[in-house]
Amino acid sequence: MTEKKKHNVFVNGAITPNFIADSIGKHSGKTNIGGHDIFLGQVRNDIIDDKTVVAIEYSAYQEMAEEKFHEIREYAFSKYNLVCMHIYHSLGVVKAGEICLFVFVSSKHRKDAFDACRDIVEQIKSMVPIWGKEIFEDESHTWKQNT
Repeated sequence: MTEKKKHNVFVNGAITPNFIADSIGKHSGKTNIGGHDIFLGQVRNDIIDDKTVVAIEYSAYQEMAEEKFHEIREYAFSKYNLVCMHIYHSLGVVKAGEICLFVFVSSKHRKDAFDACRDIVEQIKSMVPIWGKEIFEDESHTWKQNT
């Protein structure tokens, strides 16, 4: 594995549609890409114990999380024929309906992009020390359980 530069994946607050559009737009000049796949994680307004989630407050053990994101990146480049990959995750409060996770992979062929994107998202959910505190409309909260 070649050692690639570590990227900052954390964004304060929600990941905006403009940020996502700009990221996609920056790839239009890369003519060696044949396919992209994107995963957008969005905060749901789940109802738990008769209370509606209005936001999630994300926190992380940042140093370890950044290392895990780097390991996931290295693994993905070694397993799939990717041209590029971007991962962004929110920290802080993200309201229901807003984007909290953006995974964007590009490859010469669509199959590698599809397979890599799904694999990356599953690894993030299982390996990276990020926690979400669900905030309810009455301002009470509970720690989110990943599924």
